[in-house]
Amino acid sequence: MEIFEDDITAALPVLRNGGLILYPTDTIWGIGCDATDEAAVKKIYELKQRSESKSLVILLAEVRDLLHYVANPRPDIMDILSGFNRPTTVIYEGALGLAPNVISEDGSVAIRIVQDKFCRHLIKRLRKPLVSTSANLSGMPSPANFNEVADPIKSGVDYVVKYRQSDIAPHSASRIIRISADGTISIIRD
Repeated sequence: MEIFEDDITAALPVLRNGGLILYPTDTIWGIGCDATDEAAVKKIYELKQRSESKSLVILLAEVRDLLHYVANPRPDIMDILSGFNRPTTVIYEGALGLAPNVISEDGSVAIRIVQDKFCRHLIKRLRKPLVSTSANLSGMPSPANFNEVADPIKSGVDYVVKYRQSDIAPHSASRIIRISADGTISIIRD
């Protein structure tokens, strides 16, 4: 538990000052920053050597936080999300209050409500949404655990979380679904 708390204490000033962190999520290891900080988000695209036209995932700690970052979420969104039995990223239309470079050209945003204890604590203490993108260079495979994260990523961030580095269980990316303005749900990646 001490490493957990030390990591959160060390990561918060980095995030608040526009820095990048490498951290474990409810799925795979991710590169993160404050999702409302356009300059920090730009650093992620540069580190990953990725086009800004490709959107990033945003992590939130609570379903109610969607009201701050999504215009008109479905009234039954809490019921829909509570029915998921594994990490699921949802693409919502009408993004609000986020850095413009995390929002897709069509105005949508990909958001996952995390159940992972470390991520939830970090987001709640930051009081802002967190970017989460796979900790890899664009076009390379996503790392299943910390040992698979490439050195340029490890050295390119401002803080590397120690918590769960020794966890070698393979993890995979989340399922992705889209909820359209008319309420239609479609699966993008299962």
